[in-house]
Amino acid sequence: MIGGGLAGSEAAWQAAEQGQHVTLYEMRPERPTPAHTTDRLAELVCSNSLGSNLVDRPAGLLKEELRRLGSLVIACADATALPAGGALAVDRENFARLVTERVLSHPRITVQRAEVTALPRPEDAPTVIATGPLTSPALSQAIAALAGAEHLYFYDAMAPIVTLDSIDMDKAFRASRYGRGSSPGGEDYINCPMDRAEYEAFYRALVTAERIPLRDFEREDPRFFEGCLPVEVIAARGERALAYGPLRPVGLRDPRTGRRPYAVVQLRQDNLAGTLYNLVGFQTNLRWAEQARVFRMIPGLEHAEFVRFGQMHRNTFINAPALLDATLQCRKQRNLFFGGQVTGTEGYVGSTASGWLAGVNAARLATGQPLVTLPPTTMIGALCRYVASAEEKGFQPMKPNMGLLPPLSDPPRRKAERAQMYAARSLRDLEAVLMTLGREVGS
Repeated sequence: MIGGGLAGSEAAWQAAEQGQHVTLYEMRPERPTPAHTTDRLAELVCSNSLGSNLVDRPAGLLKEELRRLGSLVIACADATALPAGGALAVDRENFARLVTERVLSHPRITVQRAEVTALPRPEDAPTVIATGPLTSPALSQAIAALAGAEHLYFYDAMAPIVTLDSIDMDKAFRASRYGRGSSPGGEDYINCPMDRAEYEAFYRALVTAERIPLRDFEREDPRFFEGCLPVEVIAARGERALAYGPLRPVGLRDPRTGRRPYAVVQLRQDNLAGTLYNLVGFQTNLRWAEQARVFRMIPGLEHAEFVRFGQMHRNTFINAPALLDATLQCRKQRNLFFGGQVTGTEGYVGSTASGWLAGVNAARLATGQPLVTLPPTTMIGALCRYVASAEEKGFQPMKPNMGLLPPLSDPPRRKAERAQMYAARSLRDLEAVLMTLGREVGS
């Protein structure tokens, strides 16, 4: 196992619990990173919250699945939890200390404090790469040599994603520019039209909104933002820069007025089920609360539900759909697995989930057992299916969200009831998998 973060610690634990002798490599403290401050395993470098603990919320459902699968990370989080309402927040120092103690005390895990700079050979033991968003330059070069440089990314520019149900279609309309879409009627995009007053109010709010400060290693790197400007940076170049750029209305007519809007925000389908849409051209470095405030000024998005906010930051990740199966096994080298944020599973719990699957399958490969693919109706199965089967072009990391799950056969109208049905189906299908496997996984 390479990497001692959440995913690497989880992967090592799961493989060891299946009887494998595991060597876990962590380069800290021999080689520090710009974000970490200790040498502990599973150090949380951002928030101390792992998100909702409610089973009818995406992060809460994923946590409950991981509890039933015997997750080390979630068990340690539960043991070090702080009061946080419906969320699972932890004492970050005690959490990292507990994970470190449990991993170090496991009789089948050896921790090596050394940097790994090369990939294993095809004849070597199964290996999991879980090195996270700050993978060292030497190992990044080795991954690029295997995957192809075009399949390894270092800078993450993600546009916000909203749920279809939260878009007000009384104000928005479906259309492609000049009707040149691939769907019947050329209606590939959802369009949110703006008149001049609405555009100018949006522009003023956007250019004055609070941004996330860049960290030193991002600010000093000349490649940061190269070729992918944040929407607020474009706006700052002039009041009409957006109207002539990503918000240009050419080729579109509002069917309610029969006229071309002054500006238009386009939303593009983001998942196969058609339940999620991203804001085209809206990569941004605004704080998340500011994104919610400013982007809800867009007509049709007043009540938008954001399943992912826009981000621009240093983030090493692979083009997983081009390289991985849903088991997280690398197609180009079958003894190699990837887990954690380097795969594109975003967030603490998503990272843990892919680490769990990578560790389990590495152990099963070592013993000649069939690899596990969890049902797409489970959140962990849907998340790993996403990173393995999303569109390769423009692939971006994703956090757990209900939009990844297959639609319900007879969904109720109320959102809360739908979420409860998604959760019930997920846990029922997960139990069926555990029974089929004889509970050797996660026991």
